[in-house]
Amino acid sequence: MEFDSIECVSISDGIDEDEIPHVTRSQFSSSKTTHNNNSNIICDGYNGGISIHPATSVHELLECPVCTSSMYPPIHQCHNGHTICSTCKARVHNRCPTCRQELGDIRCLALEKVAESLELPCKYGSLGCPEIFPYYSKLKHEAACNFRPYNCPYAGSECAVVGDIPYLVTHLRDVHKVDMHSGCTFNHRYVKSNPREVENATWMLTVFNCFGQYFCLHFEAFQLGMAPVYMAFLRFMGDETDARNYSYSLEVGGNGRKLIWEGTPRSIRDSHRKVRDSHDGLVIQRNMALFFSGGDRKELKLRVTGRIWKEQQNPDEGACIPNL
Repeated sequence: MEFDSIECVSISDGIDEDEIPHVTRSQFSSSKTTHNNNSNIICDGYNGGISIHPATSVHELLECPVCTSSMYPPIHQCHNGHTICSTCKARVHNRCPTCRQELGDIRCLALEKVAESLELPCKYGSLGCPEIFPYYSKLKHEAACNFRPYNCPYAGSECAVVGDIPYLVTHLRDVHKVDMHSGCTFNHRYVKSNPREVENATWMLTVFNCFGQYFCLHFEAFQLGMAPVYMAFLRFMGDETDARNYSYSLEVGGNGRKLIWEGTPRSIRDSHRKVRDSHDGLVIQRNMALFFSGGDRKELKLRVTGRIWKEQQNPDEGACIPNL
């Protein structure tokens, strides 16, 4: 959604260049080398044994020759002993990709037993995760690992970039041209000449550097039923556990009336759409927004103010008290 004018005022005019981390790494990706050692791996489903060429590691043994991902039960094999994961078995139309023989429904139970005995480090070990898990528990942990990279929080497009927080801050600034501000208070004014034109559009995203952390302030306009609504909410650039250490307030008003919202910022682990659709933020109905705008109610003029504060942990009771 294009706005006729947008004005943002915070404690300072902006973040200095040296306050934003300059990261030269590209987005995280799995750039592992493919080793197709199936010719050296024979899983004898009839005799219950596995013959492994000396140069073949256990990790390579459990690597699917088609997708190169780790294989999990059921692990299938052809009559010649070549293995394949259950997902790729359907993709190759039940034909062995190595010898082209029919795969059938033979499982390599011996290889499944080998996998069961393994303990492997989390794949996010290079990002700081020290955990080691049994082979079959590793995937479940990695899906929720606190060290896994974050998705780009920009809501204006389906951005597929992932990375750690310093990388994403730089990405938001340089690629998405997001406004960066220092300080824990904000004051936004929005003007729209035709407030009836709403097509599930994103207003804007602003990133705030506050308490040494980064916060994403979203302003949205979207259709709810037959009428548009306007919404503002805050997301924390970090995990949910750390997000609970902070609170924020938003206020909008005019003509002697005002709406106030207070809450805890959501982690960017939760997608922007998930937060928006849960209405976890300041929601302003169109009629109320036009009332706040004053005048002839034909032009949207909203001023949204707010602040972020840190909750102080009470060591005796284990509860958080506001640090104002």
